[in-house]
Amino acid sequence: MKKEENLKEKFKQALISTVKVISDDYKNDRNNKSNLSSKNYNFFEIDNIDNKIDFLKLRAEADSEALKRKFSNKEIYQKNLPKNSSCRSLYDISEKLRYEILGSKMLRGISKNLKENYKYKINLKRKDQLKKKEDVNIIEAFELYMLKNLFNLKLNSICQEILSFWEKDLNNSIGKHLDFLNKNLENQNKYNFKITEILKEMEIFDKEDEDRNEDTNEENDTNNQDQNNKNENNENNEENKQEENQNGIDGEYDLNEFRMDEQLVDTESETESSENIIQKMNSTLSDKDYKIYTTEFDEIAKAESLESSEEILKLRKNLDQQLISFQDLITKLANKLQRQLLAKQNRSWEFDLEEGLLDSSKLPRIIIDPFNSLSFKKEKDLEFKDTVVTLLIDNSGSMRGRPITIAAICADILSRTLERCSVKVEILGFTTKNWKGGKSREEWNNKGKKKNPGRLNDLRHIIYKNADTQWRQSKKNLGLMLKEGLLKENIDGEAISWAYNRLNKRKEERKILMVISDGAPVDDSTLSVNSGDFLEKHLKKTVKLIESKSEIEILAIGIGHDVSRYYNKAIKITDVQELGDVMIKELSGLFDNKKKLH
Repeated sequence: MKKEENLKEKFKQALISTVKVISDDYKNDRNNKSNLSSKNYNFFEIDNIDNKIDFLKLRAEADSEALKRKFSNKEIYQKNLPKNSSCRSLYDISEKLRYEILGSKMLRGISKNLKENYKYKINLKRKDQLKKKEDVNIIEAFELYMLKNLFNLKLNSICQEILSFWEKDLNNSIGKHLDFLNKNLENQNKYNFKITEILKEMEIFDKEDEDRNEDTNEENDTNNQDQNNKNENNENNEENKQEENQNGIDGEYDLNEFRMDEQLVDTESETESSENIIQKMNSTLSDKDYKIYTTEFDEIAKAESLESSEEILKLRKNLDQQLISFQDLITKLANKLQRQLLAKQNRSWEFDLEEGLLDSSKLPRIIIDPFNSLSFKKEKDLEFKDTVVTLLIDNSGSMRGRPITIAAICADILSRTLERCSVKVEILGFTTKNWKGGKSREEWNNKGKKKNPGRLNDLRHIIYKNADTQWRQSKKNLGLMLKEGLLKENIDGEAISWAYNRLNKRKEERKILMVISDGAPVDDSTLSVNSGDFLEKHLKKTVKLIESKSEIEILAIGIGHDVSRYYNKAIKITDVQELGDVMIKELSGLFDNKKKLH
């Protein structure tokens, strides 16, 4: 394991060196060592690298970040930044492509890395039921249009179909300016100004601007409002400047760089904007009958970003008080499970070593030839690290009180227990950002209340503990589950898809997904405008796909409720005291059948 970690660290340092050289950061580093710190390069995520695609993606991201530092001036970027939020997203895409094209012209290797990465991303795209323009997001269509016409990237048939709904409009708005943009790639000011000018003239954003003006006119005291807006803008500008000074990556338009990613990436960036990444469904778990109105307002957040450190520590102390009575249970469970897991390891030896135990089987050759060197052997130190367990916990309002407390205790006990057995554990939670639909429903209301819109709420998926993070480092985060204001609606099917995607990327041989819930998925906003079993049907289909077509094994723990109608492997507990024997029985059964498919 140390060898693997050393290789990853070497690879990370190689990427950092590449970024420094391409971006000319090494000159600044040489002149002022305090100017650049290691946290400027926290955009690398190397823990989950296990295939060629992961390497390709990281190389492309490193090249893109280096080119951004070399060719993108933040003052010019801010000066030409559109006020319209929708325009701003397109502006970010355009700027990103500008400096990537410059880099591609500069070095052939960069061009290859970027184009291969884009090809991989667009080849993952799957779109069902594309019947009209409203089914395609303008941001996605714009990105594909610019890749095709400015980056000269060949699109596959699916992407071309996505683009076709908007291509005529985009041609009318952008087509005549493509030559100008190509000629001014090196002049960021002219390029950014032209992009902003184009976006302002695009008719697709006129309605949004009109709605904003109407809202402004409805205010009683416009003068006060204007003053407040000015103050807010000044505050935002100051905050932006502070973020830029603290971090080498511009947090505002880094978020949009992830929009084409089909798999979710857990970044280590310190800015809040990079903590929240727009979620997309994995195509392998797609359900043609399941629709999502919009993913624009969804987020994935690290637990520590949702509350102050003081409040998190306070909540953790509350959880610790309730854990006191379970210390004996934790020890008993850990010892029993550890014996069962470690007993399954096969004994293995390494031969022909320079030191260790003398290999008696090789003594005859010494007798035959005294000049032959002695041969030693050593027993391999096999640790039980070929298993990873993901705990996915329902953070809905119905879990409030004792159920969520039991869930948090279960997560804490299982995490530290399995860690003692060298089994990696990831702890995730799922809820929504708002009651009654949030911004998704507001947008739906404003756009005419389309029938059967699909999922109509803003998802919030929470990372309490990464699989590669030790329990001691993340234990404080588990207390956040006890915060009542966090618990809202639960959309189980999409949460399981998200957890499955993360787990599927892991390199371990055995992968287990454990869902802790108290019953059926519920979201009033979604169910009020769709069929009553809309969410439940999607949950059943998602679980069935995992159970029948995946080597990832899924187990559900129902807290106070029977969830066996959704999961083939399901158990019910009403108290933490029941956890010990039940968990040993069920987990041991899973571990006994390494390649078992349900």
